Amino acid sequence: MRRVIISLCALLLAAPAVWAQASPASAPAAPAAAKPAPAAEAPPAEGGSSTIDQILEGEEDVLQGTGYTYDPGTRRDPFKSLLVTQDKAKVAGPRPEGIPGLLIDEIDVTGIFHTSRGWVAQVQAGNKEKSYLIKEGDQLFDGDVVSIARGEVVFKQIVNDPTALKPFREVVKKLNP
Repeated sequence: MRRVIISLCALLLAAPAVWAQASPASAPAAPAAAKPAPAAEAPPAEGGSSTIDQILEGEEDVLQGTGYTYDPGTRRDPFKSLLVTQDKAKVAGPRPEGIPGLLIDEIDVTGIFHTSRGWVAQVQAGNKEKSYLIKEGDQLFDGDVVSIARGEVVFKQIVNDPTALKPFREVVKKLNP
C-alpha cells in the first residue's frame, strides 16, 4: 500500500515536466509563427546591458531625490491622518492685541447696535475681561466678520481640515437674551 502511494505521488510530480516536454514537439508550426520578423527586433545596444543601466540610473536619481517630485496642487496630503482632528488653531508666536488677535471660538456676542454707519456688534473675549466693537469686514485671527444682523453675527472661519470641501466655514453667533 505504501509503495502504491509513493508511486502515485511520483507520477503526479513528474506529470507537469512530461507535459511541458511533449507540448513543443506536438506543435512544430507554432515556433515559426511566433518568431517575430527580423526587422521588428531591437538592435542590441552597446554591451547588451543598456536597459539595465537605464534602470539603475533611474533608481539612483530617485534615491538622490532628483528623479521624482510630487506636486499636490490643491489636493490634501495623503500622509496626513484623516482620523486625527485638530482641536485648536496652531498659533505660531504671540497673537496680536485687540480685534486681530481674537479667535472666533473664544468670543461671545454681548450686544448689537444700529448706528448711522450700519450694524456694530459688541463681543467679549472668553479668556480676557475686555469687550470689543466689531463691524462687517473686520479681520479676526482665524477669520473675518461677514455680516451683522439684528440678533446674530456671521463669521467666516478659516479651517485647516484636509477632509473639508471648502477651506472655510460659516459660524453664526447669536445674541444671548
